[in-house]
Amino acid sequence: MKDTPLSNCERDFLLKAIEEKKRLDGRQTYDYRKIKISFGTDYGCCFVDLGQTRVMAQVSCELVAPKENRPNEGIMFFNIELSPMASPGFEQGRQSELSVKLNRQLERCLRNSKCIDTESLCVVSGEKVWQIRVDVHTLNNDGNLMDAASIAAITALCHFRRPDVSTQGQEVTVYSPEERDPIPLSIYHMPISVSFAFFQQGTYLLVDPCEREERVMDGLLVIAMNKHREICSIQSSGGIMLLKEQVMRCSKIAGVKVSEITELINEALLNDRKARKAGGKCGFAESMPQERITALKKDETPVEMTDVTETANGIIQKGEAAPQTVPSPVVPVPGVGQVGQGLQNSWGLEDDDEDDYEEEKNDNSGDEQVEEVTKMDVGEGDVVEISDIEEEEVVILNPEVPEKPKNTGSKSHQKGAAASKKRQKK
Repeated sequence: MKDTPLSNCERDFLLKAIEEKKRLDGRQTYDYRKIKISFGTDYGCCFVDLGQTRVMAQVSCELVAPKENRPNEGIMFFNIELSPMASPGFEQGRQSELSVKLNRQLERCLRNSKCIDTESLCVVSGEKVWQIRVDVHTLNNDGNLMDAASIAAITALCHFRRPDVSTQGQEVTVYSPEERDPIPLSIYHMPISVSFAFFQQGTYLLVDPCEREERVMDGLLVIAMNKHREICSIQSSGGIMLLKEQVMRCSKIAGVKVSEITELINEALLNDRKARKAGGKCGFAESMPQERITALKKDETPVEMTDVTETANGIIQKGEAAPQTVPSPVVPVPGVGQVGQGLQNSWGLEDDDEDDYEEEKNDNSGDEQVEEVTKMDVGEGDVVEISDIEEEEVVILNPEVPEKPKNTGSKSHQKGAAASKKRQKK
């Protein structure tokens, strides 16, 4: 999976901000992000937070056979894992170009600079030596992984303790930490890498680039140096041509930054050493209290309750009295009720409802006339009424006898009445 590419607008915005000597997180050109160093419960476990970039380094050791060309020296092995948890662009189980590049830079920075006395790792010449393995895991990627990895690796090596051993002839005995105190590694100096990002063919320079600044940079210069201002390794990438003055300027800046970071590492190691010597909790044990579910503490806030009644009465007096009467509902059309102030209908349905009501009224009047006409006599005392709505026969057992009209009406009507009387007599 690849990272989401930057849009042209975002790219132009970043480059324009760099031209104006402004950065997204408010830093100056040569400022580092906040560095935090913490240790685990065991020796050799170190966490480094460089802003939002988080890296963990773990050092381990084992007895192995030495190399044939170097029988009296121990072995140093470095491995960097780019976990998908750190960034969606990292894939599990596959070595990407970035992981190979970071691994080689870390080897040049620590192993090729001879910062560790490898001859002190020899137990039996030509047979048994210590192999020191440094595993660096990226927990979150927000740019400048190389600087965070180098700080975590050298700090973990300084914090690591290997088991004590004794030899009797060809037999090697390894003692546990309970039997003998573990022994620290022999470290000559602490090389730390400092990254410089160049923009617009070296016109602009930034220290400690973040992840978005790395996407728009033209080239990267990584200088590994110790506090004695000795350059351990230097590497340029990105195909950018740098002048001698630019490289010398970066080396001077790196010397100042390395001195500050070295003091921070020494202070963190000293604090951890004091905590372990005093027998206090250190590492992960600090946040794991015994026999407690949570370690949350909440301060008590005093609340004044003397004038609560007076304050409540004052609020009630200032407030407006609620209306006692409820407005009567407004009925715009039959069958529809409305509770409120009788506001105008904003949906334009009021006129339609009135028209529908008039049409229904006219239809109902026409139906009543049809029903009156369809009444007819059936037999003696039975009347059948046909309803157009239900279309069913309704039998009325006791019909009401209509009153006889006073006006005789027309001649045709009189003749029809006389004929009906004759039929009844028969």
